[in-house]
Amino acid sequence: MTDTETNPEIDAETSIEHVTDEPSDDGIPIADPELGPDAIDRVREVLESGALADGPEVRAFEREFATFCGADRAVATSNGTTALVTALEALGLEDGDAVVTSPFSFVASANAIRLAGGTPVFADIDPETYALDPEAVERVLRDREDVVGLLPVHLYGLPAPMPALVDLADDHDLFVLEDACQAHGAKYGGDRVGTLGDAACFSFYPTKNMTTAEGGMITTDREDVAERAARYVNHGRGETGTGGYDHLELGHNFRLTGVAAAIGRVQLERLPSFNRARREHAAAYDEAFAELPLETPTEPPRYQHVYHQYTVRTTDRDALAESLADRSIDTGIYYDRPIHRQPAYESVSTAAATFPEAERAADEVLSVPVHPSLSADDRRTVVEAVWDHYDTQ
Repeated sequence: MTDTETNPEIDAETSIEHVTDEPSDDGIPIADPELGPDAIDRVREVLESGALADGPEVRAFEREFATFCGADRAVATSNGTTALVTALEALGLEDGDAVVTSPFSFVASANAIRLAGGTPVFADIDPETYALDPEAVERVLRDREDVVGLLPVHLYGLPAPMPALVDLADDHDLFVLEDACQAHGAKYGGDRVGTLGDAACFSFYPTKNMTTAEGGMITTDREDVAERAARYVNHGRGETGTGGYDHLELGHNFRLTGVAAAIGRVQLERLPSFNRARREHAAAYDEAFAELPLETPTEPPRYQHVYHQYTVRTTDRDALAESLADRSIDTGIYYDRPIHRQPAYESVSTAAATFPEAERAADEVLSVPVHPSLSADDRRTVVEAVWDHYDTQ
């Protein structure tokens, strides 16, 4: 990875604010959500206003998030999974329709397709980016005529190869729904994820690059998708708003709360500095681990990674994790079982297929702490622990 891009939204003061020299007291966690007093003050204002379930705070958060991504519209939801389900419904997925997605992701990517009535069809991943391999997707499309859409995952904070996937979608008249739940602020070229397909979905779970405690968001430039999504998350209500009883179609209660939106608005203001800190940590790791027998993350030309996770791969993954645990350093395995190997997917038609790159990645990946609250001393401790592990081999 190289860190040569200058982000004009981040000044020198905010770019380093999270990289301190103070070590952690109780080990080094894999994630450490940082809210701050501004979020608490904003939540207090919402609580005092009484507009808790939905309302002006949510609408403001939607507008601000759409602007951040460069999208025309945004629709807030209760979490990332409901964002995916809602977006699929809004894109017109019908019962039995097939959608190609990755077997190497959090299970919600494929679950959402099933929950919306569709059938997930898996294609293998690129071993360097962990994203859908366009050539594997093309092979699937040659073999099946029931595919209506692609659901690429921007795993770990790196955008999937969207130009190639969008070209395939255009050739086959498919929709493209970005799973951007781990990639808030990531870019391809000058464009942020959230604007690279027909729609995109984000998660604001506490461990993500920004949080609302729990929540989600759909972004899109398609007015028809935004309107259908806004109705779907609000029991199918029409334009009368949350208090009316014009239910135009079937929907769910997938609304975001005003309290969550209040947190999200403050987090969004800080997201550029959060991401800059993650990239600084990642650049330091890249340099420190360059001579070790493990693979560090890649950042292809024109891509900007935001390092939701800093994920290395090694054939002695479990031993390395144990060595770090002995030094009170948390690690994570995302993910140790591909989706097609999950018990819940035994009945899915493509579950019997083999996806060697996804399966190999599941045996080798390990994520180390890269969150913005990581101190410079913490980072040195991680580096020393990894080096010590290989020095003793």
